[in-house]
Amino acid sequence: MTNPAPLNAPAADDDALVIAGRRFRSRLIVGTGKYKSLAQNAAAVEAAGAEIVTVAVRRVNVTNPKEPMLVDFIDPKKVTYLPNTAGCFTGEDAVRTLRLAREAGGWNLVKLEVLGDQKSLYPDMIETLRAAELLIKEGFEVMVYCSDDPIMARRLEELGCCAIMPLAAPIGSGLGIQNPVNIRLIIEQAKVPVVVDAGVGTASDAAIAMELGCDGVLMNTAIAEAKDPIMMAKAMRRAVEAGRLAYLAGRMPKKLYADPSSPLAGLI
Repeated sequence: MTNPAPLNAPAADDDALVIAGRRFRSRLIVGTGKYKSLAQNAAAVEAAGAEIVTVAVRRVNVTNPKEPMLVDFIDPKKVTYLPNTAGCFTGEDAVRTLRLAREAGGWNLVKLEVLGDQKSLYPDMIETLRAAELLIKEGFEVMVYCSDDPIMARRLEELGCCAIMPLAAPIGSGLGIQNPVNIRLIIEQAKVPVVVDAGVGTASDAAIAMELGCDGVLMNTAIAEAKDPIMMAKAMRRAVEAGRLAYLAGRMPKKLYADPSSPLAGLI
């Protein structure tokens, strides 16, 4: 069970998402927690068109054949598994968790998150920086969950992280992007993909993230806890695609006053 080689073909218009040399058509990354069943999770992934799924190594069964296994429902040969360190509150725990993930499944592309406390689930950036440095030295390709602080984001990129993943709002809150100014600053300075991670609640939130210029959006609760997760997965897919197209198209400038669609000159 290894990350698929970069066999994911680029999009038809060559607007591929490239992370650590791997190319993906989809810019929507989906989680594997909180679903009513693994079957529902798999259906949501398919509806979302996602090519990457995050897997909480501490919570999702990927190795014990005596229990229902995620790999029986979501084929790791077709979908890239992204092991994450959800539930880790120290750098040591995060590094240990990802070492175990690599031993168990051969996974090298990983998502690092080190949380500061149980209430806010806000990232502990000091521990995150420390863990990222250790993991990169050990050859991991690290996508990193972080605060929306442009300075910290730059430090993580300088360490060698292959994707920067600032939160939109607290994990599971569904509040949407609370600080578009900082997200935009992170995007403008980054030379690696920027993927908004955490806090997306509905399709318009995903579209806004993409319109800002984010390279992708990662979500779990927004789909898993929707009244109809499969329908929401479809909505998120279309929102990400629409937001990306709008960003590439370049929106009209905002104006303080009306500007008629038809010229006023020559009116009778």
